[in-house]
Amino acid sequence: MKVLIAGANGGTGRNIIQILSESGQHEPVAMIRDITQSAELEQLGTKETVLADLEGELDHAVEGCDAVIFAAGSGSKTGPEKTVSVDEQGAINLIKSAEKHGVKRFIMLSTVGADNPEYGSGDMKHYFESKGKADKALRESTLDYTIVRPGALSNDAGNGRIQLAEKLGDYNGSIPREDVAKVMSECLNYKNTSRKTFEILSGDQDITTALKSV
Repeated sequence: MKVLIAGANGGTGRNIIQILSESGQHEPVAMIRDITQSAELEQLGTKETVLADLEGELDHAVEGCDAVIFAAGSGSKTGPEKTVSVDEQGAINLIKSAEKHGVKRFIMLSTVGADNPEYGSGDMKHYFESKGKADKALRESTLDYTIVRPGALSNDAGNGRIQLAEKLGDYNGSIPREDVAKVMSECLNYKNTSRKTFEILSGDQDITTALKSV
């Protein structure tokens, strides 16, 4: 499949590009906001980039793609307004563009806590609320979706071993971005992950086995 990666220049997005490229099963298309980012992403394995902004027009970005992986985020240094415009409204606009242009598969990077905003406080509560609204829009869409909700993301090296459940009940656990990227990439290959939402943290089960059990 031809797979658009939203948030391609972020830590998780870069890992997704590399994983998809090395697998040879799918063709990653990097969605970027700055053309100067294309050279580094091409070195990671993407053969195509598209210039687009989640706060702007997105129809041209999804055109011709078979799937979308949403791995974007406003980042911890931005305020609540940016969280709404990128993590919530940007995701919803991309969902609508995907539906409009016949994209079938949509993999969403969400977060533990998206279904329980009251667990957080201040900016985290606002973040959980925005992610929850984006997840709701995806579940209500016509798209063949998977919503992946990891705990806190780390930049540690991944080891390919996770724990996965519809609800883990652990708001303090973490998981390397590399392992999250592997999970999201492999969801493209498992039909049983269709129209499913689940949480993941570092654990003892290898990723393939865990996904087969969804």
